[in-house]
Amino acid sequence: MLPCLLLIITSCSNDDNNGEEGEKEEINLNKNKVTTDAAVTRLEFPRLKGGNSIVLIYRTKGDKQYDKDEINYCVEWDCSKKSQRWSCYQMHQGYTGNYSRVTDKYYNDPNLSSDYYWDEDYFYGSGYEHGHICPNADRKYSYDANYQTFYLTNMQPQYHKFNGYSNSGQDQGEGLWVRMEDQVRTWTPRAKTDTLYVCKGGTIDNESQIISRIQGKLIVPKYFFMACLLKNSEGYRAIGFWAEQKKDDWRTDDPLSLYAVTIDKLEELTGIDFFCNLPDDIENKVESSIAIKAWGLK
Repeated sequence: MLPCLLLIITSCSNDDNNGEEGEKEEINLNKNKVTTDAAVTRLEFPRLKGGNSIVLIYRTKGDKQYDKDEINYCVEWDCSKKSQRWSCYQMHQGYTGNYSRVTDKYYNDPNLSSDYYWDEDYFYGSGYEHGHICPNADRKYSYDANYQTFYLTNMQPQYHKFNGYSNSGQDQGEGLWVRMEDQVRTWTPRAKTDTLYVCKGGTIDNESQIISRIQGKLIVPKYFFMACLLKNSEGYRAIGFWAEQKKDDWRTDDPLSLYAVTIDKLEELTGIDFFCNLPDDIENKVESSIAIKAWGLK
């Protein structure tokens, strides 16, 4: 299993290309600056926060047929809060495979300094579940890719009725977060030249967007978000999801369109600049509106 790369980010600028092969240099005032790894110029990346935050880039060996850079997914990790801000990744044709939930355990990133994570797994006994941000169900193409999704750097505390499901007794339902993840999987491109770029996370930066801290330490986000960008033969289109996690309500019957927002709105709610590596004219266009029907939502 290839270890992750730890990348410390300093700033963003406008003097690098956007990392997409075959595209000409265009105006981009907010794209990420390459420090030690060009992965930060990929389109799934939002603008990096810097400061006490670092980027963790998880790679697997021998998966070039799925991703030319052998990148599994990436995380922005706040070393002071000891919490992840987001996970981002790509979805391509053929992401499905035979590897699903290869472990039921959760692990510290073996290459992350112990100074940067909690001394124990505070999820256990807290009433919250280990909520995958990059789901293991999105990484079935290899054992290592699936295993890496069980790192604690990819987890946020989530209520069962937000993150889980039940088919027993009177209390039947499927969590809103699970339904959103299922919906995103339906958008996985079927053409080899198409890509879905995904960035997901929970709110950790504002006290008004935090439910609590488990044992006064591990942040429990009040809101969770998804930002999706699809590139296909027709160009680009984008959509966001924004939802409060609630303890006692499945919300199984809520149409997902209730939680759909433009990327501009999602940026306002989260303070995160999504898809900053797009040329500015494309970014401004796709982030300002959503076509609900084009995404298959009701």
